Amino acid sequence: MKNATLRQLKVFETVARHLSYSRAALELHLTQPAVSTQVKTLESHVGLSLFEQLGKKIYLTPGGTELLHFSRTIIQQFHDAEQALMQYKGISGGKLNVAVISAGDYFFPRLLVEFVRRNPGVHLNLTTHNREELLTELAGNNTDLAVMVRPPKDHDTLNQSFAPHPYVIVAPPDHPLVGQSNISMEMLKREAFVVRERGSDTWHSMEDGFGEHLKDIKISMEIKSIETIKQAVIAGMGLGFLSTHTISLELNAGSLVILDVEHFPVMLDWYVVHRKNKRLPPVALAFKNFLLEDGASLLKKFIPFDGKPLPRAK
Repeated sequence: MKNATLRQLKVFETVARHLSYSRAALELHLTQPAVSTQVKTLESHVGLSLFEQLGKKIYLTPGGTELLHFSRTIIQQFHDAEQALMQYKGISGGKLNVAVISAGDYFFPRLLVEFVRRNPGVHLNLTTHNREELLTELAGNNTDLAVMVRPPKDHDTLNQSFAPHPYVIVAPPDHPLVGQSNISMEMLKREAFVVRERGSDTWHSMEDGFGEHLKDIKISMEIKSIETIKQAVIAGMGLGFLSTHTISLELNAGSLVILDVEHFPVMLDWYVVHRKNKRLPPVALAFKNFLLEDGASLLKKFIPFDGKPLPRAK
């Protein structure tokens, strides 16, 4: 073991987590042969096989399972050392690790660009996830900050709202409901809907918006991709329930229209979340304060829609 390297342990841990050389290669931005070589080299240092293949699947050997525990401990210790030393770099030169739910793809990079403009020299590590993946990232201490709509209530986290997040009902511009006022829930029950999958943040927001009526809504399709939902609605496959922060381009182009529905928009908030006992590096603390102080005003500037129907072109 004395000749094993941290890189080899990281590659091994990634393969063990995915139980796949190909998925590990994608995460590590390496070729699959390079990943295999690193694992084989580590096995030669250990003197044991770490994986075994049964059919098309690979599994950890008992020795591999034992080494995985120590590998994760070693990797975490290196990460803790890096974070402890990061405080001496201050904000400039620091690395900002932040994860966001998929709906944040549509505006969050603009916030990051503005933060970097104010703090030159910051290095960014941004990842996007669904809600469950994001909670896993927090629990595994794989990110300093998480940005989401529904912060966990049963986790040891500090959750602070920084901007409003409206959800609306959208339709193609030629839909019969476009232009009508105070559309009732009973009218919506006659329409088909194309929505995000159950368990997603958007689905839980839809539960808030529809309440007990959700069981009576006609769900024609559940789709994991917001972009695909938008295209399906534009094509006339059904109405959509979406965040206004994901539809600004379509609203400007006139390919989607916000319907005037009773008790809508559903007003939620964006939250910045981190572990309570997490010692945030200076750059993460600075970014958190940036979101709390300026996030709402910048978001309104980037996406100037409050969820209310826009006037129809005459």
